[in-house]
Amino acid sequence: MGFAANKVSFSGHTVRQSLRRCTPSGYGFMTRIVNVLAIIVVVLGGAAEARASEAKTILALGDSLTAGYGLAQSEAFTVQLQAALKAAGSNVTVVNGGVSGDTTAGGRSRLEWLLSQPFDAVIIELGANDGLRGIDLGETRANLDWILATLTQRGIATLLSGMYAPPNLGEDYGAEFNSIYPDLAQKYGVALDLFFLEGVAAITNLNQSDGLHPNAQGVAIIVKRLVPQLQNLLNSKN
Repeated sequence: MGFAANKVSFSGHTVRQSLRRCTPSGYGFMTRIVNVLAIIVVVLGGAAEARASEAKTILALGDSLTAGYGLAQSEAFTVQLQAALKAAGSNVTVVNGGVSGDTTAGGRSRLEWLLSQPFDAVIIELGANDGLRGIDLGETRANLDWILATLTQRGIATLLSGMYAPPNLGEDYGAEFNSIYPDLAQKYGVALDLFFLEGVAAITNLNQSDGLHPNAQGVAIIVKRLVPQLQNLLNSKN
């Protein structure tokens, strides 16, 4: 997510929303370019590691919540998730496909290139920045629909992890935004994690000082919730 903070709530979860874009420390054009270039290195390295060890590979396609904004590399979502899956007995390599500040349109634009490498499963964690920016919901839905259609056509197991809309955009916007994830999960028959930040949003000691991004402890809670879902997803493809 690419915003500085002012307090709002997400469907009963008090969090902080921005009214202005972050600048040098956050999500300028050059920063986004650097992030995309970093993904190229990570994807190629992760794919090589998986081939060498015959591990299954999971792509985490997302924004700053996936990218590990504000965290040490060892604390990032994908690193913690890979470690937790291995500890649970799954030989898995998790590739970080997160770009800070990204929207569903950005994820859509990157997917074809990312899929030039083989993946056994994909986690989709996108939409938070669409909601914060008040992007037209038809566009958000169309982008996620395209992403899911592409993954389904390729037979890639998918976990769709959702987000709640900021209520300051109105009840109608919120209801329509929040319905996108369950609607599309049902349409494509993919696994659904309704709210990526469940159990973490609005809890001060589980978030960084901006109130938006989980700290290492918050990420660990998210990971603990997702591990069983991902194990089931991978096992369903055996």
